[in-house]
Amino acid sequence: MYRRVSALSTLLAVLIVLAGCAIPHVPSRIVYEDPVNYVRLEEDQTVLPEWPQGHFSHPVVLEKELMRTILSSLKVQEYRIAPQRWLQGEAPLVAVFTEEELALLSAQLTEGLAQAQYNERVTFYLSQPLTFMRRTITSGGIYVRGNELHLLLGNWRIIYGVPSYGMIYDRRYPMRPTAAKGFNLFFEPADAVIAQESSFVDDLFANTKDELVIDLSKVQIADPVPSSRSSSMF
Repeated sequence: MYRRVSALSTLLAVLIVLAGCAIPHVPSRIVYEDPVNYVRLEEDQTVLPEWPQGHFSHPVVLEKELMRTILSSLKVQEYRIAPQRWLQGEAPLVAVFTEEELALLSAQLTEGLAQAQYNERVTFYLSQPLTFMRRTITSGGIYVRGNELHLLLGNWRIIYGVPSYGMIYDRRYPMRPTAAKGFNLFFEPADAVIAQESSFVDDLFANTKDELVIDLSKVQIADPVPSSRSSSMF
């Protein structure tokens, strides 16, 4: 009898530990998914039905060309502390997305915003496998409130290794960093960015410039780049 009670107690303890370690479920709807990437709609539980002032302006229709212009105008810069800047100078600005990523996201984020409800953000996850247990990820999310587009870059070309115990957090939480952020996020032109207040802690951990609020009225759709194969008739 003692052994049976002991075994049941051990089983109960294991179940409690597993429950405590379980990854919370994030209510979501898939907009696009392939074996390594996705765009989905996630509920934001901080948006309350009884407080309309906090609702997102969803669904909202944006032109795909406008979304591509916004995404292609995003730049990242490696975060360097003062001694690094003295020795190496400022890091160069680098485009956040590749051409292939721009083609995917400009279409699917636009579709996501058109499907989203007042309490849903559009999140994205881009992955390039390196090995069976390691991959490079870029992820984040957007939402629109009024004439402002909010964009957060949770990860940018971060190498993520799946832990030995198998819990996978990067795909569950695309807007959360999987490691300390080592970059600042910028948008060009800068006058389209609405300044946000930040705390000392955000400054200390380089989290002040991973989220941007963009004034959509100040974004002009970029002219298409002419093909190098085209030639003049004259």
